[in-house]
Amino acid sequence: MGLLRWLAGILIIFWLLGLVLNIGGGWIHILIVIAVIVFIFDVIGGRGR
Repeated sequence: MGLLRWLAGILIIFWLLGLVLNIGGGWIHILIVIAVIVFIFDVIGGRGR
C-alpha cells in the first residue's frame, strides 16, 4: 500500500474517532474530504505506474 493510502486511512480513522467522541466540530469533516481527495489522487496516479 502506498504512502498516500496510509495517509488517507489515518485521516479516516481520525474522522471516525471525531464522530464517535463528538470532538473537532467542522474540522472533522474537512479531514474526511482531504482523505477522499488523497485516496482518489492515489488511485488515479497509481494507474499510470
